[in-house]
Amino acid sequence: MRSHLSQLHLTRKLTHFRRPSFDKHGVVTCNSTFLFANMTMYSALLLDHFQNPRNSGEVQNPRASAQMENSACGDVLRFTLRMEGGRIEEIRFLAQGCVAAVACASALTELVWQRSLADARGLQREQVVRAVGGLPPESIHASHLAMDTLRALLQQLPD
Repeated sequence: MRSHLSQLHLTRKLTHFRRPSFDKHGVVTCNSTFLFANMTMYSALLLDHFQNPRNSGEVQNPRASAQMENSACGDVLRFTLRMEGGRIEEIRFLAQGCVAAVACASALTELVWQRSLADARGLQREQVVRAVGGLPPESIHASHLAMDTLRALLQQLPD
């Protein structure tokens, strides 16, 4: 199956995710971009990962890094990773994208932290979806982006 994602050239700048604010109409403001989202379509767990992203930022002196873009919607995700003793000691992400993309990246970092490479390579997309409390059909692309970027990251590491 051909991936719907393409490698992103490093000309695009990713920034740390900032906590969003909500107005009375359910409009989410984030990094000066307005996201019009019906917040009832997302689980409380997904919204928690979005509002309080875990492991955001970049690893200093990473062992591997990968960045991908979903060319259909423009979401961009970057993972950096540091290994120690055969385990993922630190994994961080930068994201520029929708609510679900940030949440899936955040949840994925929690799922693979302190795991061996074999365990991380065995992670399934459905586990990421469950970790955010489910995704509506129009947001499922976010879990694909997270998994495709993780695979690209782990391919850089020897077995």
